Amino acid sequence: MPTEIKDMNRFIEISRGARYCLVKRLKGVVKLKLRTRRMLYTLKVKPPQVDEILKKINCEIREI
Repeated sequence: MPTEIKDMNRFIEISRGARYCLVKRLKGVVKLKLRTRRMLYTLKVKPPQVDEILKKINCEIREI
């Protein structure tokens, strides 16, 4: 079952153990999804914040 995270720092911390990060760009929001061994974590952010977060993520980044 997917879990939504609302804290960016927590999301970046979880990315250290993640296999990959999916980036799904919609009209007014961008969804970032981290796949770990057991869970799928999601974070919704506004488009201007995405580049800042993606620079800090420590796993493979895939665009959908």
